[in-house]
Amino acid sequence: IYRFVRTLFSAAQLTAECAIVTLVYLERLLTYAEIDICPTNWKRIVLGAILLASKVWDDQAVWNVDYCQILKDITVEDMNEMERHFLELLQFNINVPASVYAKYYFDLRSLADDNNLNFLFAPLSKERAQNLELVTLPFAPFSNGEK
Repeated sequence: IYRFVRTLFSAAQLTAECAIVTLVYLERLLTYAEIDICPTNWKRIVLGAILLASKVWDDQAVWNVDYCQILKDITVEDMNEMERHFLELLQFNINVPASVYAKYYFDLRSLADDNNLNFLFAPLSKERAQNLELVTLPFAPFSNGEK
């Protein structure tokens, strides 16, 4: 799993913040959909979380076709379907408030400390926190065309 995630993050040049948002989406999926991760589904679940997190968080989102160039055994149509299904399972809840991000950040930091590992993530700046909340606000269509 680590090699798979490292390969995707390296090839797609994803950020450390994207990793935290990925973790939020993974745990949210496991809660909402009541799915267990097993040897037959872990790769698609992790890929779906990374795909969505990279689109929501990173300024330069990686397109589905880009993931297909990294992972040669998956088609764009399959990626599109996986993304749609992942969003449905999350009930379209892609909002990650700064407080949730901070909780995951400090949980990961504690885990690293407990295991004598280096934790290279910088704390979330106020500007990045505001940006996170802006880009993950739930979408609400306009009822009468007004903005």
